[in-house]
Amino acid sequence: MELLKATGMEAGYTLGLDPDGRERVVVVVKGTFEIPPPGHSARLAAEQVPLVMADEFTGEPGLSAVTYESEFAPFKPRCDVLVNGSAQAPYGRPVYEVTVGLRVGPIQKFFNVVGDRVWENGPLGPQPSQPQPFTSVPITYDRAWGGVDVDPEDAERVDPFMANPVGVGYYPLSGGVVVGQPLPNTAELGQPIDGRTGSHRPMSLGVVGRQFEGRYPFAGTYDQEWTDNVFPFLPADFDPLYFQSAPPDQQMDYPQGGEWVEVTGMTPEGRTVFQIPPSDVPVEFTDREFQRETMYAVIDTIIIEPDLGRFMVVWRASRPLQENIFELNQCVVGRMARGWYRARALGKEYYPGLGALVAARAAEGEG
Repeated sequence: MELLKATGMEAGYTLGLDPDGRERVVVVVKGTFEIPPPGHSARLAAEQVPLVMADEFTGEPGLSAVTYESEFAPFKPRCDVLVNGSAQAPYGRPVYEVTVGLRVGPIQKFFNVVGDRVWENGPLGPQPSQPQPFTSVPITYDRAWGGVDVDPEDAERVDPFMANPVGVGYYPLSGGVVVGQPLPNTAELGQPIDGRTGSHRPMSLGVVGRQFEGRYPFAGTYDQEWTDNVFPFLPADFDPLYFQSAPPDQQMDYPQGGEWVEVTGMTPEGRTVFQIPPSDVPVEFTDREFQRETMYAVIDTIIIEPDLGRFMVVWRASRPLQENIFELNQCVVGRMARGWYRARALGKEYYPGLGALVAARAAEGEG
């Protein structure tokens, strides 16, 4: 299938598999926008960020936080709103603590970020050090409550905090040998973390790892019954919520465009407000019989990056296949000019202007 872009955004496609084994073609469109100054509308950035083909991490894959997840999920039932950013001291003046937050649609999430702390020797045993002043602290699950603790006397005794196994601060087995180990930088409002154990809620705004306990159960059951009778198809208890990469409190119904976004504590100015651009991304499929079918992609992922002054919006559309991908000749993302359709109907080449025609003829001459 030929994919044509009638838009300044990135686009690509893949094949998805429904739990019943039926294939579908999935078209993903991604626009990168500049975060506008107050009173202005968001515009497409000059540099469009490519589609993410495979999960990317802050460090070793699987053992560190995810920065970007593959954008080729077959389907997302809801919209993920993610933030990759840092807690910023107001106007660059060092502080010990900042409250950060996100508001968009029904989503309202706020928590505290403190400077770096470690366990140190105290009169009654290990105690948290005072936080270090900071001007910027990354917000990531690497720095949130969690982690995997290993008994210093028995390396086979391991205790992971499955709500966030890539975090820090969880040391139920380490006892008095935690001196020098870090504490988390983030915590719920009014609930500081000063101990080595507990079911604290990991606070971050980025991607929830596929191995986190709040996500992997949606993947379904892969037992001997699945191996013998279902493989290579998805198990019957697979839930498409598995494809949601944001925590539940950062998910919402598909936005229509025009929603206001407010980010707090993640820029030196303290507050950033902008609107999601209008959502109107048509995706037109043409089959082997030259029958056209148009559908409109939905916004199912928003990634905000205040440190970089940009945000990204991901649209997705999918079409079930009767047989296979070869039943489709072409897919157009966006709107082509009317002249393009006339030229296609007549079997002719289309050129948007005289300059394009001259350039094409020159290229043919060079060839």
